[in-house]
Amino acid sequence: MENISKNIKHLRKLKNLSQEVLAKELKATRSRIGSYEEGRSAPTIEFLINLSDYFKIPIDILVRKDLTKAKDFSFIELNNQRVLFPIMVDNDHDNLIEVVPVKASAGYLAGYDDPEYIEQLQKIKLPFLPTGKHRAFPIKGDSMLPMKDGSFVIGRFVEDRSDIKTGKTYVLVTLNDGMVYKRVMNNIDFNNSLLLMSDNKKYNDYSVSIEEVLELWEFTCSINTQEYSEEELKLSSIINMFNELGVELKSLEKLM
Repeated sequence: MENISKNIKHLRKLKNLSQEVLAKELKATRSRIGSYEEGRSAPTIEFLINLSDYFKIPIDILVRKDLTKAKDFSFIELNNQRVLFPIMVDNDHDNLIEVVPVKASAGYLAGYDDPEYIEQLQKIKLPFLPTGKHRAFPIKGDSMLPMKDGSFVIGRFVEDRSDIKTGKTYVLVTLNDGMVYKRVMNNIDFNNSLLLMSDNKKYNDYSVSIEEVLELWEFTCSINTQEYSEEELKLSSIINMFNELGVELKSLEKLM
C-alpha cells in the first residue's frame, strides 16, 4: 500500500487542502488521513471509493500507480469513465510526452483509454511546449501538405469541445476512421458535427459527428523526420504545391 499513502498526500497537496479539510470532504477524521498518509494503517474500501469519487481517479490507479510525478492536477475526466495520466516530468521537472509509434498507430484506437498501453509508450522531452497534456502522433500520406509522410505532430489535449477553433488543425481519434490529422471547421452548434478538411485539395472534405470523436489534440508543433529535397525547395515547386492546395500566388509568379 506504499503508493496509496504517497498518492493521498500528493493529491491533497495538489489541491492545497489541509488534512482537516480533506477529512471533512471525505467524511473521515484528520487522524485517519494522517494515519493513511504515513502508512500506519491501510485505507478501508469505503474510504478508497470516496477518495476515487472525490478526485475522479479510478481506484486501481490510486492503489497501483505512483502519481507523485504529476507536477499539477492534470487528470482529465471524459464521459465520467476514464482519466488520462497526469503530466509526467523528469528529474529536471521538464514535461515528458508520449510518442505513438508509426507501427503501432493502428492500435491506438484500441489502446487510447488503456492506462497500461499509454504507460508503455516511449516518452520524449520537449521543454519549449506550453502548459497542457501533450502527445506525439505520426503522420501518414500527403493529405496535409507540406507536412511530409513520416512526420510527427505534437498536439495538446482538448478537454472542452467548445474550445475547438475553426481553421485550426487537430489530431482526432474517431470511432470509425481511427486516427486522422485534419483542419477542422466547428459545426457543433449547427449540426453537432465537425467538418474535416485536407490541405491537399486532392482529398475531399467530410463531416464526422461529434459523438464519434473520442479524442482531440490541437496542433502545437511538428517534427519533420525527412529532409526536403532540392527540387522541393525550388520556388517553382513551392508555387505548384500551393496552387494544388488552392492558394493563388500571382504576386510571386510575377517575380519569376
